[in-house]
Amino acid sequence: MSVLPIARNTFRECVRDKVLYNLVIFAILIIVSSLILGAITIGDVKQIILNLGLSTISIFGTLIAIFIGIQLVYKEIDKKTVFSLLAKPVARHEFILGKYLGLSMTLAVNVAVMILGVYSAVLYLRQSFQSADIQILLAGGLILVELMLVIAIALLFSTFSTPALSALFTFCLYVIGHFNSDIRQYGASSDSVLTKVVASTTYYLLPNFGNFDVISSTAHGQFMTGGVYLFSAMYGLAYSTGLLLVAMWIFQKRDFK
Repeated sequence: MSVLPIARNTFRECVRDKVLYNLVIFAILIIVSSLILGAITIGDVKQIILNLGLSTISIFGTLIAIFIGIQLVYKEIDKKTVFSLLAKPVARHEFILGKYLGLSMTLAVNVAVMILGVYSAVLYLRQSFQSADIQILLAGGLILVELMLVIAIALLFSTFSTPALSALFTFCLYVIGHFNSDIRQYGASSDSVLTKVVASTTYYLLPNFGNFDVISSTAHGQFMTGGVYLFSAMYGLAYSTGLLLVAMWIFQKRDFK
């Protein structure tokens, strides 16, 4: 099976592209910012640190997922290396899955190091941890699942489109996904049957990124039940799996002659 070698090679390529250098920079900045905020802020410093830290993890991760994800397939086709890869005993679906897992591993390391940076800042401010701080780890896990969904979207578009269009499509879908619930509510309040149908279809068809929006609740110490985290994680993984299957099918049908 060629999935793991392709995944490892993709991970090494991401590291060589200096993607992970932002990790050390982020960890230093978040700790330094905690020192500054602790000295000048009167309010809840932990809330500011968590909002800043988790938001940065999400933003940095999304940018990496989009701008590297759209290149995963296109770069191999553009450099003609896909021909030598597929000439070997490598199935096309293994190629897609390996690329996906490789970038997911990169972002998993990214998120893990950044979460350690957030925990370091919290430890400095309070000199101790509390049981409620497990929310930070759970929030980081959901952010990673969200990023894996973004990778799946970017990878899907990269199987049949150019990098510029893939980035545009992925970004638009990402933005729309964050307003999915608002679209549904708008349709429910509309008097038009057509609007209701379109809004409802959009809500269930497009990815709902609102399921992963736990940064604010985590920063304010509003603990959610384990079922909420589990549902959001399962939703993201199931949706990503569906997108990967479509990407594999499209890539299987492509003619590289």
